[in-house]
Amino acid sequence: MKRLVIVGAGGHGRSVAEAALACGQFELAGFLDDSFPRLDQVWDFPVLGTTADIFRCRAFGDVAVVAIGNNDLREALCAQLLVARFELATVCHPGAIVSPRAFMGPGCTIMAGAIIGTEAQLGKGVIVNCGAVIDHHCRVDDFGHLGVHAAMAGGSVLGRGAWMQAGSALGYRVKIGAMVVLAPGEVVSQC
Repeated sequence: MKRLVIVGAGGHGRSVAEAALACGQFELAGFLDDSFPRLDQVWDFPVLGTTADIFRCRAFGDVAVVAIGNNDLREALCAQLLVARFELATVCHPGAIVSPRAFMGPGCTIMAGAIIGTEAQLGKGVIVNCGAVIDHHCRVDDFGHLGVHAAMAGGSVLGRGAWMQAGSALGYRVKIGAMVVLAPGEVVSQC
């Protein structure tokens, strides 16, 4: 079993840790978080250092995932992990429904209750939070982020680093550009 380091020990980091433990695919080595040394443990797992310690912490893990909601920061930290020769892990909660014909890039986190439809494509470092839906033939570009219960109808596209906040929705074949942020509950129904 590969040893997993989770970058981020906040709410999302702890949710990702629960998903990783539930899927039984990884041995949780610990966390990296900038609250260290004030925060030195989460549950029974150590906080190994800050994000500045990525290179030093390579000895503790084989794979890593960035569990931080900020898309720009997540992208920068993923780049640092790759330079440190970590493999980016994709963590998928066993309570998610993922089509076997969907594609997920490295470093994605798929949370409980999420649904990913047939032939959907997720880039690197994508977050799909609890209850979010990515329907058939959708595309989420690198470091896109779907909040709780966000929904993408068939064929829609979420651009690089874009964020659909909780309850927002994209209609069929709607395309949202890079770095766009949709407000909670916002619905975009036309291209």
